[in-house]
Amino acid sequence: MTNEIILISGLSVLALILLLGVMARMYRKAGPNEALIVYGIKGPRVVKGHGTFIIPMVESCRDLSMELMSFDVAPQQDLYTKQGVAVTVEAVAQIKVRSDQPSILTAAEQFLSKAPQQREGLIRLVMEGHLRGIIGQLTVEQIVKEPEMVGDRMRSTCADDMSKMGLEVISFTIKEVRDKNEYISNMGRPDVARIKRDAEMATAEAERDTAILRATATREAAVAKAQADQDRVIAETASQTRQAEAQRDLDIKKAEYAEQSRKQQASADKAYEIQANIMQQQVTAEQVKVQQVEKEGQIKVQEAEIARHEKELIATVLKEAEISRQRIEMMALAEKNRLTSEAEGRAAAIRTQGEAEASIIFQKGEAEAKAMNVKAVAYQEWNQAAVVDKLLTNMADVVRAMAEPLSKVDRITIVSTGNDGDAGVHKITGDMTKIAAQVPALFEALSGMDIKQLMSNVKAMKDKPANGEAKS
Repeated sequence: MTNEIILISGLSVLALILLLGVMARMYRKAGPNEALIVYGIKGPRVVKGHGTFIIPMVESCRDLSMELMSFDVAPQQDLYTKQGVAVTVEAVAQIKVRSDQPSILTAAEQFLSKAPQQREGLIRLVMEGHLRGIIGQLTVEQIVKEPEMVGDRMRSTCADDMSKMGLEVISFTIKEVRDKNEYISNMGRPDVARIKRDAEMATAEAERDTAILRATATREAAVAKAQADQDRVIAETASQTRQAEAQRDLDIKKAEYAEQSRKQQASADKAYEIQANIMQQQVTAEQVKVQQVEKEGQIKVQEAEIARHEKELIATVLKEAEISRQRIEMMALAEKNRLTSEAEGRAAAIRTQGEAEASIIFQKGEAEAKAMNVKAVAYQEWNQAAVVDKLLTNMADVVRAMAEPLSKVDRITIVSTGNDGDAGVHKITGDMTKIAAQVPALFEALSGMDIKQLMSNVKAMKDKPANGEAKS
């Protein structure tokens, strides 16, 4: 019984192991970089990223790589550009199977039975054909200077054909562009020449700016140096001026001190001489007294000495009198000048006032004369004698008005040295003479007649009545 149980258990385990082994052989897994194409009784299906059971003899499966394929695209024949220039282009293409199930099935249909080299050959032929067409539409400059644009065109152009094969172009990069005629190498020469020319021009402009800045700096330095020299000369001149002024002030002070010293020395010397003279006089007086007491016989000598002293005193007194006289004369001369100026000022004021009042009277008389002319027109019966009588009647007032300024003078002080005929009394009498001389002119201006003729007419008029009476 026990043996049977052991046998049954062993057989069960063996069967289980065999079953697990069979199931393990039937289960297939698809990695993240591949797709499992299952085909059989149910038709093709795609297993991606997980596992599935494959029923033997009913289903089968194959692996399709989903990894990125990288290969060179380098046509052996020359490619001709839009300009007709033959170029050789080498590029690198990155292609992979699209991730959606229809694209995987399409790629499996196209490439699942082919080796990787065959698959890459087919893709390269398609891409070389598209590259030839794109290069023919572009210029060499565009191909060389805009490789990204060529890659974009390749991706957009190849997208339809690659999609039909279940593929997609991840990137297309041009590695190299060559030509046998050195077109590309010569293409950069104008730019190189232009760049070289621009560099030379920039260098020349930089050197010119440097030279200008250097000249400007040199000029500014020269100006600054000249300004500094000018300031230095001004400072030196000012310093020398101040030194000269200080030396002048010092010399003036020295001269003032020397003058004060001389004055003080002269005062001291004078005081010493005066004191010596006083002492000498005292000694002499004492000697005289002693000699008068002791030597009566030397009276004559003493008298002579006294006479000498008297002469000295007289000389001293006369000298002082002369000084006093000169001082008095100077004071008198100053007083005389002062009085003369005052007299001239008063006389001028009197004369000005007299002339002003005479002018007023003249204007008044002229106005009255005009009024009398009007009256004369109104009263034609008035004769010349009446006009003369009217003028003579008013003449006293005219003369009185002309002399009135002199009547207001209280006192006239006349100071004159007699050397000038226009000063003093002569000046006043001359003014009076001028005033008196203006009377005939004033009369003629008021009457419009010659005063001499008028006097003759008056005299004739006075004589005519007398002769009439005599006749009667």
